[in-house]
Amino acid sequence: MTDSSRKRLIAITLDEQSIGRGSADQEHERAIAVYDLLENNSFALVGHDGGPYALVIALHDAKLAFNVRDEHDNSIVTHILSLTPFRRILKDYFMTCESYYAAIRHATPSRIEAIDMGRRGLHNEAAQLLAQRLQGKIETDPDTARRIFTLITALHWKGCGDGGG
Repeated sequence: MTDSSRKRLIAITLDEQSIGRGSADQEHERAIAVYDLLENNSFALVGHDGGPYALVIALHDAKLAFNVRDEHDNSIVTHILSLTPFRRILKDYFMTCESYYAAIRHATPSRIEAIDMGRRGLHNEAAQLLAQRLQGKIETDPDTARRIFTLITALHWKGCGDGGG
């Protein structure tokens, strides 16, 4: 098995007990985020020779629990990620998304593009923060960190996806 085929996620499960089911729109956003992440990712546990991996994500208080499992569904490790450092970014991100959807109806193309650039900038900032918070535990590439943040936004969904990976 090649290194790149081992250092990746092959399954993602959202813990329904802690995350709960959302509306049809929320479930759709979550499914798209999971699909995009599984379609193209780089994911490996630091100091672990295994992989590919399955990931079970649970939500406890203001923390995400990443239960990383092997391909046979045996638990390897659980990493807890506090969402507190993401609060400002999530708030700004969702506010920017609301502005974007309002702008689509009334604003000029240049205004829409400017808002979208701001949204993408926030998404990149969040992906960098995520990579920093996972450093020493989980290795991802920047695109995978972006897709994981997209999934985090889908868990807190207010109608704004990544819009471009």
